[in-house]
Amino acid sequence: MKHELLVPCGDMESLYQAVANGADAVYLGLKNFSARKFAKNFTNEQIIEAIKYCHLYDVKVYVTMNTLVKDKEVTSFLEQVEFLHENGVDAILIQDFGMLCLVREMYPNLEVHASTQANTTSKATAELFYQLGIKRVVLARELSLEEIKAIDIPIEKEVFIHGALCVCYSGCCLMSSMLGTRSGNRGECAGSCRLPYSLEYQGKTIVSNKYLLSTKELNTANQFAKLLKSDITSFKIEGRMKSPEYVGFITKLYRNIIDNKWDQRRIELELEKLKTIFHRGFTYGHLFQATKEEIMNPETPNHIGQEIGKVIDITPQKIKIKLKKTLNQQDGIRFLKSGKGFIVNYLYDATGKLINQATDVCYVDNKVNLQEKDIITKTFDYQLFNELKNITPKKIPITIEVIAKKGKPFQVKIRDQKHTLELQGKIVQNAKNAPISKERIRIQIEKLGTTPFLSSSTKIIADDNIFIPIKEINEMRHTIVDQLISLRREEKKLVIKKEPLFQESTTKITPGLSATVTNEDQLKLCQKLNFKRIYLSQKELYQKYKSIENIYYKLPRCSRTPLKNSQKKSLVAEYFDFSKIENPIGDYGQNVANIYTIYYLKKYGLKEVTLSVELTEEEIEEIINNYYKKFHSYPEVEIIGYGRIENMIIKGNILNLKANDTNYKLKDQKNRKFPVYFDGTNTHILNYLPRDLEKKELLKKYCDIRLEFTQESPKEIKEIIKKY
Repeated sequence: MKHELLVPCGDMESLYQAVANGADAVYLGLKNFSARKFAKNFTNEQIIEAIKYCHLYDVKVYVTMNTLVKDKEVTSFLEQVEFLHENGVDAILIQDFGMLCLVREMYPNLEVHASTQANTTSKATAELFYQLGIKRVVLARELSLEEIKAIDIPIEKEVFIHGALCVCYSGCCLMSSMLGTRSGNRGECAGSCRLPYSLEYQGKTIVSNKYLLSTKELNTANQFAKLLKSDITSFKIEGRMKSPEYVGFITKLYRNIIDNKWDQRRIELELEKLKTIFHRGFTYGHLFQATKEEIMNPETPNHIGQEIGKVIDITPQKIKIKLKKTLNQQDGIRFLKSGKGFIVNYLYDATGKLINQATDVCYVDNKVNLQEKDIITKTFDYQLFNELKNITPKKIPITIEVIAKKGKPFQVKIRDQKHTLELQGKIVQNAKNAPISKERIRIQIEKLGTTPFLSSSTKIIADDNIFIPIKEINEMRHTIVDQLISLRREEKKLVIKKEPLFQESTTKITPGLSATVTNEDQLKLCQKLNFKRIYLSQKELYQKYKSIENIYYKLPRCSRTPLKNSQKKSLVAEYFDFSKIENPIGDYGQNVANIYTIYYLKKYGLKEVTLSVELTEEEIEEIINNYYKKFHSYPEVEIIGYGRIENMIIKGNILNLKANDTNYKLKDQKNRKFPVYFDGTNTHILNYLPRDLEKKELLKKYCDIRLEFTQESPKEIKEIIKKY
């Protein structure tokens, strides 16, 4: 199969780099609804030009609209979708389940992809998206190549092959949101995973001030032969926040690997160069089942660079360096232990003479007051960046046919892979003095110059002794080439818009309290206190008490087999065909932020839906009222009233914790302590403070309110319940 190389573009310069260096498709965001809110992103005018430019070169454009959408934003979201559809976008990426369903109903001719933020970790989830008409799913980075192969659904698979790794399952990270107001699900991630933490056990520090949640960069270049044998449709590079030069370099690297133009030795040479562009350590990632040591970099979250030598002497004025790789004037360097670095404005040889380049012993100015000998790395290669800035425009092969017969119109035909154009000129005359030769016609018709085309084959069918003015040949060439450019730039699908048909609900709500418990003592206490539902996360405990009507099983999150794991009464956090199980309740991991997500989740089988914990209490009120206005009944929803929100769920045991031991805590630089535990499969980080509603009296009239208990004692549980 033909694999697509999909490249990130944070601005127009990155887009030009991506196209010139061989991208099959690009993905980018507008100013709103993009999961990279702090990239430069594109204005409406720029996106129109970007689509036309990419289509000229037969490159597809996918626009990321992959944030959660709140009720008051739905109209604006749909207007943006329609704008993109009308201007020829090839697909949009969506996270929000309600918007996925609504857009598919309203715009049946628009291609929609399920974003990685939708957290597809199973065949069951991919199957639901396929049934919804989603063309492609961006799979979770935590899936291995074998697990991807097992998702044997006829839906296109998109997989990250290079770039920054989120340590948490995408769409499941609430760390940034819970610590402030910047939601990763809204494109505002503050990068909490790149900060230092200490690990405590039973109150004692066992790891101090390390970057315990910081991952290396995904880099599959040396394993790519295995990916080329897979059924993955699209190979995706991460990097909308990276420089245009980075985008160009990475695109060219993988283009040549995919096309089998570079052998292993050349790949290794290019990866050495890459270290000077961006490098925080490389990993093959979960795709190739890398170990936690191979994935994590607890020493630094920053660009390390390429090791080029060591400091062998220091004075207050100069630093003496022994090199093993070349150092040039204007390169950037860093000293690993101190973390200090600078641009080498002046470079000296062993005699103190200024030089442009050094390959052995050299001196640089001690601009950072370096005190100790250190390893030196190159973090910026001045010459390489200048090379990368010089873009060679891509050329599109076309075939040309010229027919010049006496007494008939002069004809020019051009063809690309999709189009055939024909243009007729004036009647070809018999030459009176100087006839034009076939070769001269060829030379003139192939003068494509700064156009995006080159002729791969030119056929001249011409009589002898004919005369055609050079000016006419040039004008014919200009006209037909302009027509082909316009035809390619303006390619777009027919826009079909349908009004969705909604069924009104007749359900009468009877709000009550529910509880999540983690042990049998908590369960027995809650059984005495008249809870509407009690959720058990321990399967053995559920099996023991499942005959009791209000006992539900809380499914493990990010499962590869959620449907198989489901019980008769289940609390589920993933997306799949809920009609296949009995009495399912949706958990807050489904990120429900608007009335349409409630509607469609219930349509596909959920008995009740839990609202996103990122909503304010005022926004919860709005959703309840808006749902009533739209569907003429109050929604069956649950909200988290009390409990420690799960900030992160991470594949594997990245912190080397004892399984199911709840005595660990992560401590940040503000001395906030986050309970953390390993359940045998995943690492879970809970918020440092429990959530506690303020508008309890108002909200409990319309919502089920859930109290989530982890390590609370019976006495503490009783006090919490009194509030509700």
